[in-house]
Amino acid sequence: MSNVSRRQVLAASLATAAAGPFISRPVRAESAAYPPRTYPKRVVDLVNEALVIDMLHPIKTDIAPAPMTDKLAEEYRTSGVSAILQGVGIRDPNARDQVLSYYAGWGHYVQVNSHVFTGVDKMADILRAKRDGKVAVIWGMQNSDHFQKVEDVEFFFKLGQRVSQLTYNWQSRIGSGSTERVDGGISDFGVSIIEAMNKVGMLIDVSHSGDKTTLDAIALSPKPIAITHSNCRALNNHPRLKTDEAIKALAAKGGVMGIAGVRNFVTAAEPTTIKHMVDHIDHVVKLVGIEHVGIGSDLDNHGYDDMPPELMKSMKGALSASYAWRDKLDTDGFDHPRRIYDLTEVLLRRGYSSENIKAILGGNFQRLLTATWGS
Repeated sequence: MSNVSRRQVLAASLATAAAGPFISRPVRAESAAYPPRTYPKRVVDLVNEALVIDMLHPIKTDIAPAPMTDKLAEEYRTSGVSAILQGVGIRDPNARDQVLSYYAGWGHYVQVNSHVFTGVDKMADILRAKRDGKVAVIWGMQNSDHFQKVEDVEFFFKLGQRVSQLTYNWQSRIGSGSTERVDGGISDFGVSIIEAMNKVGMLIDVSHSGDKTTLDAIALSPKPIAITHSNCRALNNHPRLKTDEAIKALAAKGGVMGIAGVRNFVTAAEPTTIKHMVDHIDHVVKLVGIEHVGIGSDLDNHGYDDMPPELMKSMKGALSASYAWRDKLDTDGFDHPRRIYDLTEVLLRRGYSSENIKAILGGNFQRLLTATWGS
């Protein structure tokens, strides 16, 4: 969801981080980083067994890398998450340079905190992170303005980018965003970008794209694509969410949709709890099957509600009024570092089998990413 300025990107590229100690061990439900709670053994076992892939989970919502503390390392170690997608939406004529700066800053952060994080080239890196008790960081972007020419796709792929959202909320050279008044679909330039992404093995994402642009991208791509972080418009009439038509088209091509935890994407009115978030998972499962749904939180470890007030105001002001912000942004029960345990518990109560829960937590995205990147 994040939209950043040139100043914030440059700040990120200049930031340094202090590494703290880290002990590699299996994920546990108890953590000093968050008020203790004992989860049922089946919940803990399922999270430990699953490869949990969160397809939008920024390391930090407030943009600049924060020094790694023992507490922060503990939060990641006990989160149950094996891999996170890191990326923002950068809108600027100099987007290419800004994305380079962004990757330089955050890449440095991941490197100096290699006791907590590891980068991703192939699926094997995520499996290794799970085994080693680390969190794999998938490099992405929430729009593709930095692809200023077709050759840039391969350039950024070689730098490590593995996922790119075609458009953010606005109109671009590639297509239209979800809050644009008119959606013209994928442009001729966008067709060439889709071809280049398929050629190198970079996952196409249409989470913020408009309705026609989303359908065009699904139809134009010979390979499955993703909606990494969105919800179902059938349950909440919000322009950022996806229609049943789009979800069906995505699934027909083998794609996967990640369900988000941002409050105004979950419901249009109160209350808004983790149970309502699972309603969106239920809807996708009933509509197209268990194989096509996953998680894309669109939240960092703690969510948005603890952001500095000025940054919160800036973020809300940068996005369309159609976002229909409410005072609280996070979904109750999905707003803390160990929310995957709570989600697993609700899924069990809904009657999902252990194997189906593992598919939702990451198995479906594992299949899609493996097919896209190679094993």
